[in-house]
Amino acid sequence: MTVLVRADCRTCDRMALVVRAVCEEVGEEWATVDVDGAADPELRGEYGDRIPVVLVDGEELASWRVEPDALRRALA
Repeated sequence: MTVLVRADCRTCDRMALVVRAVCEEVGEEWATVDVDGAADPELRGEYGDRIPVVLVDGEELASWRVEPDALRRALA
């Protein structure tokens, strides 16, 4: 699971807190990728105006805000 973020983004920080809590609860690994510094410039082009974005198995689950229950279901 991946959370696409941008540096100094409070919304990104809030989403990461939710993701961290749910992932710890269900034992799922996750990582953040800064779209502005990503090795793949297409990430910024595709997601840059909707950051933060949660990707589960490469598919977009949420942008700007993630509901804990929706994340749990996606990870089940």
